[in-house]
Formats: sequence, structure tokens, C-alpha cells
Amino acid sequence: YQRRVRGAPCVISVMSGNRAEKSGLSRDIQKKLEAKYNLDQEKQCRAWIEEVVGEALSDQEIGMHHFQHCLKDGQVLCKLLNTLNGEPLVKKINTQKMAFKQMENIEQFIKGCKTFGLKDGDIFQTADLYECQNMSQVISTIYAVSSVASSSKGYGGPCIGTKIAEKNARDFDEATLNAGKFVLGGQMGYTEGESQSGMNIGKTRKVVDL
Repeated sequence: YQRRVRGAPCVISVMSGNRAEKSGLSRDIQKKLEAKYNLDQEKQCRAWIEEVVGEALSDQEIGMHHFQHCLKDGQVLCKLLNTLNGEPLVKKINTQKMAFKQMENIEQFIKGCKTFGLKDGDIFQTADLYECQNMSQVISTIYAVSSVASSSKGYGGPCIGTKIAEKNARDFDEATLNAGKFVLGGQMGYTEGESQSGMNIGKTRKVVDL
């Protein structure tokens, strides 16, 4: 809604906290996203975040909207990323309650995740968290942060999810590589210096003119 400030010619727009309820296709999609939400994964994320950051989450009730309420201002996520990285990826964490400041924290977290090593497909969008549009993706991002921390950043603390496999490069000497070529050639039906001349597989059929 809009509110006119007394004595001032301008009109200030105030963001409404209540959005219109979704309908039709959007509502169906939202229901499917909410149905995918995993409470066990939420519990794991809660416990892990509290362990890493060293403080309890503001809302201890289990549930999608309760978890969203804990993370909505972005402060906890920024603290989490800074702790795992060892030095701040988010230089300034806003503590104001204004919506745009909270969304700014979320955007800084998203930017920090990319620097940290996450792929774009692993990172949620601002609205996924702030408007509770896709909390399953938020949980997936938290799992991805843990995987990168334990696999690539040398973090030795607790982790959740699957550790990313490390590259296992092997160096072979020239003799080993040449031996491999010989074995592979034989398997493919090629042997250097050999031929099938003189070989007679099966019986030959003579064609005789009558």
C-alpha cells in the first residue's frame, strides 16, 4: 500500500508482507515442491549448522516454514560460509530487519557460494528462501556447501551429505603405456606384424563348371 507522509510532497511505498495466494498452475507447482520437502534432511541441516556456527537457531520447531524463518534474514548462512572458509567471504553481514537488507545478505551468501566452489545448479535463488518458494533447494545448497567444505577446502569438522570424489591422477612410464597399446590392439583384432595369411577357417567351397 502507499502512505503519504505529512508535510512532505512525496508518497512512500511500503512493501506488504502478505502476498496474493497462488492459483492454477503456480499453486500446483508449489504443492509439488512442498511435497518434496524432507524433514529428516532439515534436521540434519539444523544440527550441522548449529555445530559449525556454534549457536542455536532462532526457531527450534521442525518444519519447512520454521526452518525458513531461521534462515530468512541470511545472517546464519553468511556466518556458516565464513566459518567454513576460514576467512570472511561475506565481509559485511547486515543485522537490520528491513527486507532489502535481509535479501542483500542472502544475495551475498549466494555470491560467496560461487566463490567457495559451488556450481550454479547447486545454489538456490533468493526467492526460494526469502519467499519460501523452494526450501528443498535451500537444503540441497546447504548439503552442497558441506560437501565442498570437506572435499576441497580442507575443513575437518563435521559434515553432512556425500564427500566429493577427489581427482586420482596416475602417471605411467613409456614402457607401461606401450604395453597397454599392445594389449588393446590385440583385443581390437590388430597385432602388429601379424596377418591371417595361410589360415583356413572352415571348409572351402569349390565352384566347378559343369
